[in-house]
Amino acid sequence: MSAERLEAIRSGTVAGQPDTVLPLVREALADGVPPGVLLQDGLIAAMDEVGRRFEQGDCYIPEMLLSARVMKAAVDVLRPHLLEAQVEPLGRIVIGTMEGDLHDIGKNLVGIMLEGVGFEVIDLGSNVRPARFVEAVQTHQPGFVGFSTLLTTTMPSMGRTIAALGEAGLRAGLRVVIGGAPVTARFAREIGADCYAATAIEAAQQLREIARARR
Repeated sequence: MSAERLEAIRSGTVAGQPDTVLPLVREALADGVPPGVLLQDGLIAAMDEVGRRFEQGDCYIPEMLLSARVMKAAVDVLRPHLLEAQVEPLGRIVIGTMEGDLHDIGKNLVGIMLEGVGFEVIDLGSNVRPARFVEAVQTHQPGFVGFSTLLTTTMPSMGRTIAALGEAGLRAGLRVVIGGAPVTARFAREIGADCYAATAIEAAQQLREIARARR
């Protein structure tokens, strides 16, 4: 694959240009470029750049969302080819917003960013009961589970969900990450969560490091 085409995929993703990126991805696949190369060196590299720009204050959430949507659309194109090539995801995570909370923008962004760094994401949506998280972990057997909330009134549900996972015998080897506007690192420690992330970028970076260390 030409370096120019790969760079065009990266830069188009960073710029949030689906009309540029998707035809290039399809063209590269038709030319026999391995889907893992497109994922790792094209899309993931692009989202790493978006993350760096966001941390430096050179882009903001609307721009990041545009890039993430392009990445997600491109991953949808790649997915059957990745499965056919038996490219393993970096890890698997179940995510959801806590019971009683219907907000999902932050959670959705976390999910997109995690897909962008190579995770398989099972998104349970919003207003998710502890029992639903337990059921999803039993079914999908992820290495990670993520809780989000925007409301202080639903923060206690995070602790109850962690307790429910423990009672079901599912905590061994399962990393719990939490986040949301009212959540703090101290609160994460108090309820027994393994990780706290203040932003979607931080969540993706932390979990990628953990997943790579496990390999």
